[in-house]
Amino acid sequence: MGENLQKEFEYYIQNQGWLVSKYRGRHIVIKGQAVIGDYDSDMEAIEETVKHHELGSFFVQKCEPGEENYTHTFHSRVSFA
Repeated sequence: MGENLQKEFEYYIQNQGWLVSKYRGRHIVIKGQAVIGDYDSDMEAIEETVKHHELGSFFVQKCEPGEENYTHTFHSRVSFA
C-alpha cells in the first residue's frame, strides 16, 4: 500500500467509530483524510470516483465495525501451493 493510501487507511482506523455510525454498510471513498463519497458497492465507488480522481489516489473501504472488515491489499511475488 502506498504511503498516501496508508495515511487514508490510518484515518479510517482512527475514525472508524463515527464513520460506522454515519456510513455503516456503505463503501466509502477516502482521500486527503476525508470521506469524499459513499456507495452501495466497491465497484460503484471506484467507477464513480475515477471520473474525477486518479486511480490509486484514493482509498475505498467498506464501512463496518471490527478489524475483520479492514480492506487489505497485498503485493507479493510469492506463490502459495
